[in-house]
Amino acid sequence: MSAPLKTASPGDSAPTGPAVTKGRTGAGDERGEGVVLNVFSHGFLALWALMIVLPLLWLILSAFKTDAQIGGSAFGWPENWSLDVFSRAWDKGIGDYFLNTVIVLAFSVPLTMLFGSMAAYVLARYQFWGNRLLYFFFVAGAMFPVFLALVPLFFMVKRLDMLNSYQGLILVYVAYSLPFTVFFMHAFFRTLPTAVFEAAILDGASHTRTFFQVMLPMAKPGLISVGIFNTLGQWNQYILPTVLMQPQSGDDPERYVLTQGLVQLQQQQGYASDLPVLFAGVTIAMIPMLVVYLSFQRQVQAGLTSATLK
Repeated sequence: MSAPLKTASPGDSAPTGPAVTKGRTGAGDERGEGVVLNVFSHGFLALWALMIVLPLLWLILSAFKTDAQIGGSAFGWPENWSLDVFSRAWDKGIGDYFLNTVIVLAFSVPLTMLFGSMAAYVLARYQFWGNRLLYFFFVAGAMFPVFLALVPLFFMVKRLDMLNSYQGLILVYVAYSLPFTVFFMHAFFRTLPTAVFEAAILDGASHTRTFFQVMLPMAKPGLISVGIFNTLGQWNQYILPTVLMQPQSGDDPERYVLTQGLVQLQQQQGYASDLPVLFAGVTIAMIPMLVVYLSFQRQVQAGLTSATLK
């Protein structure tokens, strides 16, 4: 006969062996570490947001102040909320600088995206002699400081008779942005499924048609992400237009971009400073990039993470 089962009485205590105690302690430690990590990470992000948002708010609010208010209390609240200062800044040259910048970027960014994606696609999808050498050549270009190339770049553009011209600055912007674009899109094209490419070739599509109608639309998240980065970088570029967009004679018109124009506006004021106009000019230059980034924020995040998730 089998021994009768022993039932636990209400007075019996629960087992408190080493394994149970260790398990409870480990779970509690993990929860405590998770809470501490969340508090630290959220606190750091909140501090980082304040460091970015507060200077932007101070910049925008300063455009509505007068010189006396800015000199008296830099952190005071504006007394007059008139938009007249923005029209004064626009009339003092910000409008022309803004237009010149838009003209340059309207050609430089699409050309950068076209040539960069084509080069990255070939390097990522086709195997040929010198493939890795060309890829590392582009990567090395991204590590090369632009300051080291200013003098030969100036004389090269001068020999092409493109100083102080839109086309000269556009070509330099494209060449300057290509290394990063190729590096980014190369990694993205390598994650796209090969079966789709092979199916398009079997259906009789040419390599050009396969790229533009099949592979390029699939790389849309990556194109949006690198396009935003190129737009921000070229919009805020200062050293290249300062060297290449200077009038070469008295009859040569000024084609300053926004970054040059803001410095020129400050120099033109001299002793009769008009700080609200300068703050308004910086605000006008800053708002388009904020709108672009906030509008495509989700696409940028998707493009940065899609290559890892595929």
